Amino acid sequence: MLDPVFLAQTILNGLSVGCIYGLIGIGFCVIYNASGIVNFAQGAFVMMGGMITHVLMQQHLPLIPSALLAIIVVALAGVVIERIVVRPLWDRKATMFVMILATLAAQIVIERLTLMLVGDQPKSIAVFTDLPPIKLAGVAIGYQTLWIMGTSLVLIAALGLFFQKTLVGRAMRACAINREAAALQGIVVSRMLAMSFALSAALGAIAGILVTPTQFTAFNVGTPFAISGFIAAIVGGFGRPFGAFLGGLLLGLAQALAVFGLGSGLKNMAALSVLLIFLFLRPSGILGSAK
Repeated sequence: MLDPVFLAQTILNGLSVGCIYGLIGIGFCVIYNASGIVNFAQGAFVMMGGMITHVLMQQHLPLIPSALLAIIVVALAGVVIERIVVRPLWDRKATMFVMILATLAAQIVIERLTLMLVGDQPKSIAVFTDLPPIKLAGVAIGYQTLWIMGTSLVLIAALGLFFQKTLVGRAMRACAINREAAALQGIVVSRMLAMSFALSAALGAIAGILVTPTQFTAFNVGTPFAISGFIAAIVGGFGRPFGAFLGGLLLGLAQALAVFGLGSGLKNMAALSVLLIFLFLRPSGILGSAK
């Protein structure tokens, strides 16, 4: 017999994970809009956010300073990858395939360095609010779930204001519409590329910090998160940040319902099924294509 309380709990958990996928998907879209590059090192930023926060907290630094320092370090790492890996290929007008391979190689290097520095054992950080979960009609709502959902909504609103109201945000939007025309208007497209990597890396780090207390982080968790975020971006309409967030929610919900009805072994199959359905029936995604 179907347990409605357990179903509601499953949906809540799926939406919580979906928020993380959505933030990662937005990171893909930010870089793609500014440059046309698909950055598969995005998962490494998620891993680094949680891992650096864990390491700093192990040194007895409080949560908030640890998280802020982790976000800054990861944002700088994003700029370093752009300068060392992406920019030389960009200047030589390398193909998209070469760019993807380069970002994949960057992710592998980051994973190996993390393995060497902190080992292969999973790490975690404490929940942000250590209180019993809120009970609502039998459904347990953990405070970390509220942190994930609330922070995600705040970030979505902040990004909307950033792209609509700030000069940098408008310049990024101009690059998304037409990079050549943006350059003719005096926008330094290469600078927008570096800023997009910093913003994307910061979003990934925040996602990693939010999700680590509910799961764990390790040197090799970046790839699954990158794949899920990439699927979320495609489902939402590649290049549409808000669409990527909606795609992440749909993906997280589909995975949770698959686990609820079919077992945890079919979780990945659910994600790929969502991707295939959209590729066959609506390849432009929920909100269409930015191009």
